[in-house]
Order: sequence, then C-alpha cells, then structure tokens
Amino acid sequence: MEITVAKSAGFCFGVNRAVHMVHDLLEKGEKVCTLGPIIHNPQTLQELHAKGVQIVESPEEAPSDATLVIRSHGVPQSVLDEIQTRQLKCADATCPFVKKIHTLVSKASAEGKIVLIAGDKNHPEVEGIRGYCGDCYIFKDAVELEQLTSNIPHLNQKPVLIVAQTTFSVSEWENCLEIIKRVYTNATIFDTICNATAKRQSEAAELSEHCDAMIVIGGRQSSNTAKLRDVCRQNCTTYLIETADELPLPALKGAASVGITAGASTPASIIKEVLVTMSEFIENAGANSTESADTSFEEMLEESLKSLNTDEKVHGVVVGIAPNEVYVDVGRKQAGFIPVAELSADPNVKPEDLVKIGDEMDLLIMRTNDQEGTIMLSKKRLDAAKGWETIAAAEENEEILTGVVTEVIKGGVIAVSNGVRVFIPASQATASRNDPLEDLLKKEVKFRIIEVNRNRRRAVGSIRSVLKDERKALADKFWEIAEEGKEYTGVVKSLTAYGAFVDLGGIDGMIHISELSWGRIKHPSEVVNVGDTVNVYIKGLDSEKGKISLGFKRAEDNPWEILKRDYPTGTVADVTVVGMTTFGAFARIIPGIDGLIHISQIADHRIEKPQDVLKVGEVVKAKITDIDFDKKRVSLSIRALLEPVEEEVAPVEEEAADAE
Repeated sequence: MEITVAKSAGFCFGVNRAVHMVHDLLEKGEKVCTLGPIIHNPQTLQELHAKGVQIVESPEEAPSDATLVIRSHGVPQSVLDEIQTRQLKCADATCPFVKKIHTLVSKASAEGKIVLIAGDKNHPEVEGIRGYCGDCYIFKDAVELEQLTSNIPHLNQKPVLIVAQTTFSVSEWENCLEIIKRVYTNATIFDTICNATAKRQSEAAELSEHCDAMIVIGGRQSSNTAKLRDVCRQNCTTYLIETADELPLPALKGAASVGITAGASTPASIIKEVLVTMSEFIENAGANSTESADTSFEEMLEESLKSLNTDEKVHGVVVGIAPNEVYVDVGRKQAGFIPVAELSADPNVKPEDLVKIGDEMDLLIMRTNDQEGTIMLSKKRLDAAKGWETIAAAEENEEILTGVVTEVIKGGVIAVSNGVRVFIPASQATASRNDPLEDLLKKEVKFRIIEVNRNRRRAVGSIRSVLKDERKALADKFWEIAEEGKEYTGVVKSLTAYGAFVDLGGIDGMIHISELSWGRIKHPSEVVNVGDTVNVYIKGLDSEKGKISLGFKRAEDNPWEILKRDYPTGTVADVTVVGMTTFGAFARIIPGIDGLIHISQIADHRIEKPQDVLKVGEVVKAKITDIDFDKKRVSLSIRALLEPVEEEVAPVEEEAADAE
C-alpha cells in the first residue's frame, strides 16, 4: 500500500497563531478563557482544559481576573464593545484574513451597499462578519443564491458587495460566481477564501483523484475539515476521523494507494499518530507493494485479491437469505456467505430483491476462516471485473448503456450498470441544469460513458448526451410532419415576460403572450404555469431557424365572435362603466370588449362631463347602436333608451299645431 500525505495538511496560519497565543498566556501564568472553542479539535481542547483553559459563550461569563481570548473566527463589533465596557483583559486572535473581511463589509455598509456572504449562517466566522454589516444576506451554496435572486429580485438594481467565508468551498464559490456575474452586474466581488484553504482543498482534490481511498483527519465540528471530506468524496472512498483509533483498517485492506489530508484545526501530533498506525498496519499485513500506473485492471484485481487472502472463483447455489447476508453452498465443507455489501454495487439493495433460493451464480472467495468453518464470498467484485470490460468497450464504441441511479451525491449521481458504479456529474445528469437530481433516484436511465480510468476503476457517464440525441431524433421526425394548423398537446416548459415555451415532445414551441388570451394580460403566468398540459396549434414554422410559433386562443372564444352572435346592433345590455374621458365613458359589455357611450348619449339633457351622471364601476343599461368589426369599435347609448318617451309626445304637439 502506498501512502501519500498532502503537503498542506494540518494547522493553518490563523489557527496556529490562536493556539500559540493561548499557550503563551499560560506560560506567563495568566488565567485564560476563550470565547467559544479556540479550535474545532476535541483532543486539543481537552489538552487546554487540563491546563486550566475555560471556554465561555459570552463576555458576561468571563471571570474578571482572566484574559479573554477571541478565537481566529472573529466576533461582531458588538461583542468587542461589550468586552471594552466590562473592562475585561482581552487577547484578539482573529485571523488577519477574517479581519480583512470585517473591514470590507463595514466600509461597504457605510456606503449604503448591500452585503452578500457566501458561507454557513451558523458558523461563528459568518456570525462575526454579519456583525459588521447593515443590510446583508447569506447563502450557503449556488442553490440558495439562485433562490435569493428569485425571492429578492430588486437586489440586482442596488450596489452589492460579495464576500466569502474564508473556509468556503472553492468549487462551490466558482458555481456561485457564474450566477453572480450573470445577475449582479453592478456587484463588487472579493474572493476572500483563505489561500491556505484553497490550496488545501486543491491538493486534496488532486490527491484523491489518484488514490483508492482518502483519510481526512479533523474535528467533526470543523467546517474546513467537512469541506475537505466533501472534496475527496467526489473522487474516491473517503473516511473522516478525529484520531488514529478511528482508522477503518479493515476497509483499507484492498486499497493500493491511500491519501491523507487534515483540516486546519488538526495538530501535527495527531497526523503523525495516524501515519505511525498506518505504517504498522502495512507492515503487519505485508502489503507494502504498490502498482505502477500502467498495470492492467486484471493484474490490479489479482493483487488486491491476494492482499485480501482470497482463494479463487467458485460456483455456488443460494441456500438461504438473511437481511444482512446470503448463504451459499459452494461444494466445500465450509459454509459460504455473501455480505450484503458484497452482493451488489447498489448500497441500498435488499438481498431478497436480488436473489432467491436455488439461484446459481459465480462468486469470488474473499476470505476463508477454517476455525469458524466459513468462506466470505463476493458477487459484486466479480461482476465489476466483468462489467469493466463492458464499460470500457462502451466508451470506445459510444454505446448507450442502461443503469439504475442508486445515489444522489454532491456534484451528481451514481448509476450502477453491469455491476459498476458510474459517476454522472450534475451537468451531465439532466436535460436542463434546473432539473432536480432527486427525481432520478431509483430510476433506470440511459447514458454514454465519456471517461474511463481503468487503473482507478472509475467511469464517468452522461445522461444528457443520450437525451440530446433522443430529442434531436424527435425533432427531426417533428419537422417531417409538421404543418401550420396542426394541433398538439404539450407541456409548459418555461415562462418569460413575452410568452410561454411548450415542450411538444422533443422540440419546443412558443406561445406569444398575445396568443395566450383574448384579453390583455401582463404576464403569461396569469393564464398558464410551468408543468401545465396545454392544447396548442401551429401558427407559424421557420425550419431554417428552428422556430415554432404556437396558437393557444380558440376562435370560438373570440369575444368579437361572441358579440356578433349574442349582441347584435340594437341589443340592450347591462354594461359596467370602466373609464371616463372628456368626450364620454367606456363601458364593459363582455370580457374583452368595451364600448363608448358618447357624452351626448349619456343623458336626455346637456351635461358638462360624464362624471356628472356616471361613476366607474356603476352598472347601467345601454343600447348597442353601432358595431364596427373592422376597427373593433362599439357605440353605446343610454339616451336611446330615454328618447322614445319624448318622441311619442312630439307628434301630438304637431297635430295640435296643424289643427289650429
């Protein structure tokens, strides 16, 4: 086994400075208390506690005769003010990199800028930074940043300063920067991730790419240690331990190479203890040989089997099934069993879902225990050996494979195909980056292999590549038969200010906002939502540009057709006054159609303005006196309903005059 230790493992400058400050105070005979744990390492804290160092949660708890040490994370200005008010002796061990952030956000807030902080809102460093801000918002990753931009859209119109927690994930910061540069074009950005943090994460990532397993040493409460674990976990099996006693030695037996890194709060003594324990383990196991980079997979497999005291391949018959293992008869005096972890590459599988009594299968002997009379077997490893040939061939031939997504992990998903775990990055897992990865869990998917590392037994796949080809095939078929007027049933895929995009099954078309309703609307969401199933028809096709214009409104719903059918000229209707002008009032006849009541048609006598008789919202009876369908105009009259009374009087008066 080859062991490699990352160059930047262990104490960073800020933590080292804080711990030394406490030790220096103790050597001077001073009574010391720290504002919160000085370091996220239980062993170091125990050592300091034994020397009399007390941990307090607030300045109020600090003894008046003790020196209060502020840890490297820093504290809000209000805490410093309280320390000064209480006249406590204080030693400030705030990391200079953190103090720089305090200065940046304090100045920005004084200038009226809004501060955005990339980090864990519950981490003491972020709590300290927040104490120097006015208006500020905190996001822990790109997902929360996207939510922030949606929930508070006005932020992109204001001056913004953006900083990061010094131990923030470098890769996640890069994801956030893509969003920041797209949305907050007026933002001032400071990359405040500590250089030591960035270097430590970079080295850990590179080392984990070349190792079968990684050991990350550090306190479980340490933010930067947790990020190291997450970085390494993307590339290989990773274990987080606090001391050498927690080393997973049995699990490391099959590893040809092991990498070791440590968080910024891990003392050198603990790293050394882990190395000594690992060296003794290798010496005792007799596994001090390493493989060259060009060793074939078959040779590596054979060597790993030797280190596991493996015997040979055998053929077995399932004779029993338990929750944690399967019992197999391999034709020997020993009882054969397959641990559930060695049954399948899917960690969530249940034995009864995979095998039944009487099933026959080829297996690999992993360990023989003559004293107990048992043989430990593996189906997973033999499947993987065979499966790798299929995986490698699939990459060369660009063959499409099928597999089941068994895990959703940071950065993507794991799919099992032919007994091999294939990593599919988030960028390659779905048709759109906004599609949730969780929807893929337990689903069978099709993918291509885009990268294979046989030495490290790693494969990278792409579901998006297959989906893209499938959509292209559907699109080609669509264009062959598409014609204007043809109707389709589709699903609303996304909304914009100017319309709705509809998935017609492999190709998208757009319903312009003017086509969504016969009435006036401000946004497509007033009519449809993402995910709605809609019936549409093709209004226009542009095969060269690949654009499809869709119609959504139905002719029978056209309010002008309804008016023509149900409200001919001469109809008396109840109308609602919706607006006033100097020359008359507009009234709603039916939704989508307003008519004009000219000022001369409002009353049977002269009026100065429409408001003298009518008010907005009032319902009145009016007669439709004229309809111009070409110009989409309707004339209404209230007076026409009053004039017949006057017109009946006029002839009588005329007859009387004639009689005289």
